[in-house]
Amino acid sequence: MAESNVMRDEQLARFCAEQAMEKLGGNVVALDVRDISSIADYFIIVTATSVPHLKALTGHLEEEVKKEFQRRALAVDGEPASEWVLIDFGSVLVHIMGEEARSRYDLERLWSDAPRLELSAQ
Repeated sequence: MAESNVMRDEQLARFCAEQAMEKLGGNVVALDVRDISSIADYFIIVTATSVPHLKALTGHLEEEVKKEFQRRALAVDGEPASEWVLIDFGSVLVHIMGEEARSRYDLERLWSDAPRLELSAQ
């Protein structure tokens, strides 16, 4: 049972990354943080090009995860105007960031010990 949950969590992470790419999210990265964080199992990091794009990505991901996995976000934190919205799906945290915020906070460097999931070409 635990193995299927692990596989399902990875499927959710990959799905979120793919959906972000489908909505033209930039530089999508999926990090496997299971061995280095108790916060979540996977981080998805996505760049939005504008506040409306950030809102569109957020809404799209919430809707598609609900359809595909019958799972609602546990929380959606942050404001699009702040250039950073976090969608908490439990085992998967999706960080949607404007270009400036992504550069400033540099989550990939902060979590550089985490292996990256191979994703389909963007």
